[in-house]
Amino acid sequence: MAHSLNVQSAPAREPARSNRPDLATDAIRTAREDLAACFRMAARNGFEEGICNHFSAVVPGHDDLFLVNPYGYAFRELTASRLLVCDFHGNVLDGEGEPEATAFYIHAELHKRLPRAKVAFHTHMPYATALSMTEGDPLVWAGQTALKFYGRTAVDRDYNGLALDRTEGARIASAVGDADIVFMKHHGVMVLAPTVAEAWDDLYYLERAAEVQVLAMSTGREVLPVDPAIAEATYRQMRAGDAESARLHLASIRRQLDAEEPQYRH
Repeated sequence: MAHSLNVQSAPAREPARSNRPDLATDAIRTAREDLAACFRMAARNGFEEGICNHFSAVVPGHDDLFLVNPYGYAFRELTASRLLVCDFHGNVLDGEGEPEATAFYIHAELHKRLPRAKVAFHTHMPYATALSMTEGDPLVWAGQTALKFYGRTAVDRDYNGLALDRTEGARIASAVGDADIVFMKHHGVMVLAPTVAEAWDDLYYLERAAEVQVLAMSTGREVLPVDPAIAEATYRQMRAGDAESARLHLASIRRQLDAEEPQYRH
């Protein structure tokens, strides 16, 4: 299912930069550790799928570079120093290995075309992906957790196989619109956010919302949506404190990992 970004499939590469960017700042180190923590906790929660799926984040101070996981590693194996720094032309400026092909073609185009998307998490996590395979809109706004995403979702309905060239990445980016959460029909989900903490918070609660909806649907009884006015009001209540809640959520997973899997920081 995964594909290496090899010479045959890679975009034309520009000559290596003569002035190498400073990639050893405190902000970049923090971003690496935060992203590595998200990979590890995603694995604990069953969000990963083999060596597929990918998280990326624009490098602090360098809007034309992004951090992404290298091809061939499961989420639970990743550490801060194993993450790659890539540019939008397919060059790896820091790290060993290369990104998985679909990771490059999707994430490079998203970050380049949607500057607000500083962070992009893509998974095939089971419950959200299951809802991407069903008829109609994925979320029915019946559970309180789902209301965190009310008015924030888009559906990419035009599944077109693997993203193995720039045009498919561009097509996915155009389908996003103003959304933060994209259900990719027959594929998986994409979470876009301004910070790693907010991306993790959305990813986690999106799967929890999808899980309880799937459980409710499995009863065979009618799933009753919340009144739209109440759904909108509840979303606004949640959104008011989302950034701080997300910051605290990420801090909590880092404390857990510091105690149990401190190697993620290496």
